[in-house]
Amino acid sequence: MLDWFQYILIGLAALAGGFVNAIAGGGTLITFPVLTAVGLPAVVANITNTVALSPGYLGATIAQWNDLKSQKRRLYLFVPASVIGGIIGGILLLNSGERLFRSLVPFLILLASVLLAIADPLRNYINKRLSTRGANLEHIQFAILPVLLAAVYGGYFGAGLSVIVLAVLGFLINDSLTRLNALKQAIAFSVNIAAAIFFVFSGQVNWSAALVMAIFAIIGGTLGGKLASKIKPSTLRWTVVTIGVIVSIIYFIR
Repeated sequence: MLDWFQYILIGLAALAGGFVNAIAGGGTLITFPVLTAVGLPAVVANITNTVALSPGYLGATIAQWNDLKSQKRRLYLFVPASVIGGIIGGILLLNSGERLFRSLVPFLILLASVLLAIADPLRNYINKRLSTRGANLEHIQFAILPVLLAAVYGGYFGAGLSVIVLAVLGFLINDSLTRLNALKQAIAFSVNIAAAIFFVFSGQVNWSAALVMAIFAIIGGTLGGKLASKIKPSTLRWTVVTIGVIVSIIYFIR
């Protein structure tokens, strides 16, 4: 059982994580290390983090529904793959064991930091690529397996998932970046909700911490949505990247 000061810490971390996710992404790089810092085992911290933050993806998906409702064929293919991948990732996490997962944590955090760092250049490259190639390009069938594999990663750890999915979609599907972003959001939502529902029955969720985080993450996400136009996403993203690299170094040393 956590004490009141630890609940304040994870609440503030979730507030910051929700805020960051609403503007630039990468909130897990803030919330997960704080959960382990207050004493939660790494596996429990990761599972609790997934359950607590997953509802936030719903609002983002609903907000982009107008760009999704005309992509039903893609959703019919990618959502089942995302759900299956998220559950497989959850199964792998539960069967990793605390020692193995903790040994992987610094690498996972560093990977997520790198993915977050390349998000803007990747988005710009994909946007340029989409504007110069033929309109008939639609390799949706080749995107199913990469999306499934990305979903497995998302169910296992999750930070940086959106960058991986956008890269897959941008290289294999020809459409506007706005519509691909909406599709990416639906995939991330499916992965996280599937993994979260699976984890609910795992007995590994710290429910008091998850409840506190969920409430503050929603508040942070709301604030981020309102202040998004006043804050430069790249500045916030690089701040989170720096935090992630520092945290990964600390985990490596430990």
